Amino acid sequence: MKEQLREAIRSLCRGYPEEYWRERDRERAYPEEFVRELTDAGYLACLIPEEYGGAGLGLREACVILEEINRSGGNAAACHAQMYTMGTLLRHGSEEQKERWLPPIASGELSLQAFAVTEPDAGSDTTKISTFAERVGDRYVVRGKKIFISRVQHSHLMVLLARTTPLEEVEKKTRGLSVFMVDLREAGDAVRVRPVDTMINHETNEVFFDELEIPAENLIGEEGSGFSYILGGMNAERILLASESVGDALYFTDRATEYAGERVVFDRPIGKNQGVQFPIARAYVRTRGAAALRDGAASLFDAGERCGAEANMCKYLASEAAWEAANAAMDTFGGYGFAEEYGVERKFREARLYMVAPVSNNLVLSYVGQHVLGMPRSF
Repeated sequence: MKEQLREAIRSLCRGYPEEYWRERDRERAYPEEFVRELTDAGYLACLIPEEYGGAGLGLREACVILEEINRSGGNAAACHAQMYTMGTLLRHGSEEQKERWLPPIASGELSLQAFAVTEPDAGSDTTKISTFAERVGDRYVVRGKKIFISRVQHSHLMVLLARTTPLEEVEKKTRGLSVFMVDLREAGDAVRVRPVDTMINHETNEVFFDELEIPAENLIGEEGSGFSYILGGMNAERILLASESVGDALYFTDRATEYAGERVVFDRPIGKNQGVQFPIARAYVRTRGAAALRDGAASLFDAGERCGAEANMCKYLASEAAWEAANAAMDTFGGYGFAEEYGVERKFREARLYMVAPVSNNLVLSYVGQHVLGMPRSF
């Protein structure tokens, strides 16, 4: 099944060659046509159960989809959140909420691409967010701001994490946080979006909430328990983004291997030189290792077992392997690697992102040190 799925994704991606992505990157444009075809084919709804109109596949199949998109030269970050952001709703929403939102998300009628957690003054310390949702009758009124919130301008819905109890009033700092589904079509001027220009074509924004009113029926799960809901979704996110890094790494090793066999200098293909061979081979070996850990993490997730350590470690290994492969490809291509027409420089920029997002690799090491190896807490 997985090989059939891989070939189906490769076939779809052939319709969007490097020229397509290069043009989108140059214009800082959203890949509307690509996302629409993925949606219409049902790939972005692969994790939604069949009873709600999705394909009912597992995380391992979702990993294959994102890996192959990036290996083809594409950028799955344009739409990957449509796959996993709905997980908070699926796992913790009421039946009425699931029946209300999941079928139109599965069909593509509604886009759920925006996941609003990070704030300028909190960063990775999610418990310190200050965006506040105050209960007023049958509504919550939201005030605050978020940063690095991607694809807001291509979403109908947004998953929002906000405080509903002030930090100083909770016994445990992870309490008092709640999750809401925001219908951006109804928000009007209460939600203001300011695009953030970045080194890659990754539509991301600063978002301001000015007295945004959210119906109380849009609260997901229990008020005050949102932190644990969000953590569960982060495991899926990290495993899936590891798959994109695996795809990036394979893109670089594919391209570098091909070029090393074709490029002739001093009357011989440069691939004959071990100084060229070894960096590419080393990156490939590490990529295969990262992919194996990713597969194990996805299997644990699909089985409903604990996978926090594996999710974090595979994200770390995959992003590091992609960056190593990116540098090996740039060295192999030499000056041509910096030329837009070869595609390598664009993917080089994109590959760097996952060493710091959705969590810094240094924080992953801190997590492993504390929670896996049992060393003292460092912060």
